[in-house]
Formats: sequence, C-alpha cells, structure tokens
Amino acid sequence: MKIETQLSANSDIMHFFTESGFPVANSMEFTNQKSLRRSPLAENIFDLGGIKSIVITPDCLSVTKEPQTTWEDLKPQILAEIMDILSSGEIAASIEKQKNLDDIIANISGLIDARIRPAIRNDGGDIIFHSFVDGIVYVELQGKCVGCPYSQQTLKEGVERLLKTYIKEVVSVEKYEK
Repeated sequence: MKIETQLSANSDIMHFFTESGFPVANSMEFTNQKSLRRSPLAENIFDLGGIKSIVITPDCLSVTKEPQTTWEDLKPQILAEIMDILSSGEIAASIEKQKNLDDIIANISGLIDARIRPAIRNDGGDIIFHSFVDGIVYVELQGKCVGCPYSQQTLKEGVERLLKTYIKEVVSVEKYEK
C-alpha cells in the first residue's frame, strides 16, 4: 500500500494520502475523547501521543501534532496505523456504524419536529433535542415546561413512549443537564 505525505505550510500539520483514499463520505474532525469513538484510526493515532487533532476526508488524513513532538518520531507510527486499519477493513465498519447512528438521530429529530414539538408548543412550551448516546435521547424542555410539575411525566409517558414505539434503538428519554 502506497502512502504519500505532505508537510503543510504550518509545520505542525502533515497530510497523508493513499491511492484509494479514505472510506468516509464527508470530512470528519477529531479533537477530543468523545469524537474519537467514531473512528478506530483516529483513536489509534491519538494513542501515539503528541497529537492535537485529526481530520479525515475522502482524499486525505491530516494530523496536527503538538509543537514539542517531532514528525521524525510520529510519521512512521502514523503510517503504520494507517496501513493496519485500511488493510483490516475496520475503518469501513466504523463509518457504517456512524452512518447508522446519523440515520437514527435524523429519525429522532424528525419525529420530535413532526409529532412531539407541535403538541408541546400547544401548551406553551418547546422541546430541544440535544443528543443520542447509548440508546438514551437527551432533550431539554423549554418555555412553560420549565418547572412544570408534569414535565417528567411528559418526558416519560409522552416523548419516551412515542420515540420507543417508532425507533427501536431508543431505550429511554432523559432531561438534558447543562
């Protein structure tokens, strides 16, 4: 497998190019532990140490290193990680998992917008979708729903029941805590 590298004008950024590219539909950026869960390749590269961020596009993988780290140390290790992941097919499985998650989130948002939000707005409130993590939908109730003694009942008997009925991946609905 041939991998070409190119140092950016910013000497802390290096681009990695493969003949076949990277199996991602859009640009994906990784800067923290939460974002790393979406990519085994990004996680393995971050585990090398001295990495600030990673961007993966269909054409290129760009790594931004910490200023004190040298490319002489990092580059061979990053090349090995790219070869290992691309030859194993693991990144394709990760991308498919993320695509499925994106579809679930789109379905949750669509159902909230179409069926739940209008009912809550009729009572002077609103509902904001925040996230979907491990089967749990996190939402925030706003307007007259804030402080309402029935807000927990609305979440569990209304929102949760409807989402679980239509989206099998939903396990529960919880109040988003800032």
